[in-house]
Amino acid sequence: MITVFDALLVSLWAAVTALGARRGLGGAAWGVLGLTVCFLVNLVAPDGAVALVMSLLLGVGAVTAARRLIREPLTEPWHLLVGGLGGFVLGALLVGTLALGFPIQTVGDVRRYPSSDLPTALYYPVFNSYIRQSLNNVWTPESNPALRTLLIPDQQRLKTSAAP
Repeated sequence: MITVFDALLVSLWAAVTALGARRGLGGAAWGVLGLTVCFLVNLVAPDGAVALVMSLLLGVGAVTAARRLIREPLTEPWHLLVGGLGGFVLGALLVGTLALGFPIQTVGDVRRYPSSDLPTALYYPVFNSYIRQSLNNVWTPESNPALRTLLIPDQQRLKTSAAP
């Protein structure tokens, strides 16, 4: 079932894709470097403060490197396509993170996502979200570890046997 939450996520994804296309080769660098920074920070950072500092430092370094390496980001028409792909990748990461970023409810050994303690106006659109349901396999231990690190890094440190 498509919900309002899905519509908001798809709109965000489209906006990030369009921003990437508008930046051309800079958008491609933005997508690839953004994904890389997120992965490295999620993999290495032990807590939020360290993650914030690492993200800021790596982000500034990535932007500086991209600006120095890419002088003219829109000289050819295919640069728009490549930038759009970079924005698409970064948008997918953002949408996946938002879809899986709500609180988890633990009742005994069972974990439920999203928590039923959310306000009703938020719980039902998130619970019935097609995008969230499509990403449910990320919770399983058999899923791709890199994808788990990108989308649910805090859950990587918990027991995987009690996945929601």
